[in-house]
Amino acid sequence: MIANIVKPGNNTYGVLAYLFDKGRANEHTDQHIVASWDDFVPDPGPYDSPGHKQRLGQLTKALDLRVEQAGDKAPEGHVWHCSVRAAPEDRILTDAEWATIARRMVDATGIAPEDDPDSCRWVAVRHADDHIHIVATKVRGDLRPPRNWNDFHRAMAELARVEKDFGLIQVPRGPEAATGTPAAKRPTRAEQEKAQRLGHHRTAREQLRHTVRTALSHAKDLDEFFNLLADAGLQVETRTLPSGDLGGYKVALPDDGTPIWYSGSSLATDLSLPQIQQRLAATEAHTATAASPAGHDRRSPWHQATAAAERIPHHLDHADDSAAQAHLTIFSEVLYALPAHAPVPLKAELHRAAVAFEHAAHTRAHADHQHARALRGALKAMRYQPADHTGLAMLLDVAILVVLAAQRRSALHHHDRQVAAARQTLIHLQAAYDQIAPTSLAVLAGRRPSESTVHRYARTLHEVLPSHSGQILTEAAWPALTAAEAAGHNPATVLRQAAQQRSLSDAKSASEVLVWRIQRLGDRHAPGPGARAAQARSPHIPHVLSTARATASTPPTSAPPPSRTHRPR
Repeated sequence: MIANIVKPGNNTYGVLAYLFDKGRANEHTDQHIVASWDDFVPDPGPYDSPGHKQRLGQLTKALDLRVEQAGDKAPEGHVWHCSVRAAPEDRILTDAEWATIARRMVDATGIAPEDDPDSCRWVAVRHADDHIHIVATKVRGDLRPPRNWNDFHRAMAELARVEKDFGLIQVPRGPEAATGTPAAKRPTRAEQEKAQRLGHHRTAREQLRHTVRTALSHAKDLDEFFNLLADAGLQVETRTLPSGDLGGYKVALPDDGTPIWYSGSSLATDLSLPQIQQRLAATEAHTATAASPAGHDRRSPWHQATAAAERIPHHLDHADDSAAQAHLTIFSEVLYALPAHAPVPLKAELHRAAVAFEHAAHTRAHADHQHARALRGALKAMRYQPADHTGLAMLLDVAILVVLAAQRRSALHHHDRQVAAARQTLIHLQAAYDQIAPTSLAVLAGRRPSESTVHRYARTLHEVLPSHSGQILTEAAWPALTAAEAAGHNPATVLRQAAQQRSLSDAKSASEVLVWRIQRLGDRHAPGPGARAAQARSPHIPHVLSTARATASTPPTSAPPPSRTHRPR
């Protein structure tokens, strides 16, 4: 449940007239009072019922009685108006249940404490299945104002207890719900109603935010960012300061009429021009480094992105807040970029995952964008190299681990709302992965080596992972896993390294986990042409070369690499 307490007003009749009216889009039905300070108050009923206006006037007069008696001593803004809405997944509550909730709310907020004969006058009106409105006048029987300070937080605390008592959905609440500022600005009621009239599933603000985030995930610099916005069909305007520097930007959807403009900061706090400039500056710095011979990397950008992303859980567990936020920010950009590269059936799920993670990733911590450079550079390069099914499946496999780590971090900080958003992200990522993984695994299984090699690999599996081998041999991904032997690596060494990167006890499919990790290890440590030629000449060289390459490689990604300033003596 959620409560919304609006700014106090002075027009009791106007508030009641709205509640008992048909609504802006005829959404009010069967308007009636479910509870009040007095069981004998006149119920105006629906707006078109006989005598409605007369009863509405009588109710207003009854509510305003003490306000009139107080005269000049009545507080400015004497109308207290609170709506209480159930979660979409909740059952439909009865009038009696809503009446109980209303009484608990006015008691908890100090408007009408239980057993206080001088408490304020109030009514609870229901005009829809999922919510009620409570209207009170803030003058007590002794003509003093009520002690309703901090009413919103007291209301939300009481609703948490109501949810448990009534067996309703427990809405996430935590410190960030009270003090945090969400990255995404919520659409207004007017924006929502306009979207409904036009038959759109999303408001203009939400459409613009999605397009801006997608453009940002692909852009290497500010010029390219604005070009991508224009290519997407948006109207773009920039503001230049007297100094000649860029001062801001705003965007609008293409419209036959007068465009409605939104600044970047009005879409989301992290989409303001200064925030975008900081993120793109970090991208440009990485691009310059990668262009040098020392920074050259021949691997697919999809494999680079996967390798960089699989280190994020370690950073989230051990880095400070600014570094952790930087990794979450760039990973959020990765999720926004994926729909453009994915097959059509996956696009919707990946988009929903990106939107959900937006609420899971952003905290009040200031991001130091100099972190996460490897993933940022790989993300920009992904734009120019389409992903095959295997590359996308590997990245989704790692993405699930990243979101689990983000969920764990939020839980440790008691950020319940972010935990719930991460949980929703996992649902969509898992659905996308489940769609693409079978095709990718079938391709890998097609490279299955000879039966003798398969039997030898099964014996290796028993030796390296005795507690999991029985399960793995019966899983659908086992044929794909055996293809690792054909890649020219020492199977025991690579299998052991893959198993060390993550516990297999909680894996839905241990063989799939190992397949993707072995694929990444194989890409990272694949023997060069000279080594493969030597392997062809001598049957004793393959395992020696492969073992040497594997043991000399970067340590498992669950731990940080050794610092370059601490070399062994």
